[in-house]
Amino acid sequence: MDEKKFLAENFEASRGHLRAVAYRMLGSTAEVDDAVQETWLRLSRSDTSAVENLGGWLTTVIARVCLDMLRARKSRREEPMGPHVPEPAADDTHGREAEMADSVGAALLVVLETLAPAERLAFVLHDMFAVPFEEIAPIVGRTPAAARQLASRARRRVQGAPPPDADISRQRKIVDAFLAASRNGDFEGLLAVLDPDVVFHADQAAQRLGSLAEIRGAAAVAETFKGRAQAAKPALVDGEMAIAVIFGGKLRIVLQLTIAGDRIAAVEAVADAERVGQFDVEVF
Repeated sequence: MDEKKFLAENFEASRGHLRAVAYRMLGSTAEVDDAVQETWLRLSRSDTSAVENLGGWLTTVIARVCLDMLRARKSRREEPMGPHVPEPAADDTHGREAEMADSVGAALLVVLETLAPAERLAFVLHDMFAVPFEEIAPIVGRTPAAARQLASRARRRVQGAPPPDADISRQRKIVDAFLAASRNGDFEGLLAVLDPDVVFHADQAAQRLGSLAEIRGAAAVAETFKGRAQAAKPALVDGEMAIAVIFGGKLRIVLQLTIAGDRIAAVEAVADAERVGQFDVEVF
């Protein structure tokens, strides 16, 4: 079979699924059409000879397209394109839109509109389409653990649960202890708040600033942070406890944390300016 015809047939077979993903991401039937069309264009321009799961590949592509569209809304500080109720079908050509809107529900769409773009993507892909966090993580530029946290936070909001203030308060104490030990060069104090198997990762921008790409183990991570953190402050980043590093009055690095029990189990240093600018950051 001709390759172009093969791709077209497989794309058409996936169209309903792609529209469902895009509608839950965007909440706007007009934007759904744009996202699906852009996905087809990317497919037609790509070499998919090594792709084993074309359906999964298409899901990843439309998720990236929708994430870009959501972030563009945020950067323009626009009112979300998705209305507070599902858009009605314009005509019979899009008769399935009304059915999609009914299946999602107006109340859910309203809540989804309040989520940050990365939260919405993680929740939609994992909770609605069973995409593993290992596949979601590279789309949002996070680790699988961080992607899981995004979905968990979104799930709490969707379910109407209040934010876990007590948990945040507990984590704040752990972060404060970590920063105090770091500033004072207190090696033992650092060990006390680090999981023995803690892992530190740094993105390429952080590596260019002198960080190692990966550090494993409490002793090695403690040695790295000993006597530092002079410009670091505790912060909420996308609703989770983290550390913000500020130079010259500008946020330069975000240290995303995975806290297990009463210890820090993972640290991810993000210095890429574009990613840092997409975070919702509240510095304490």
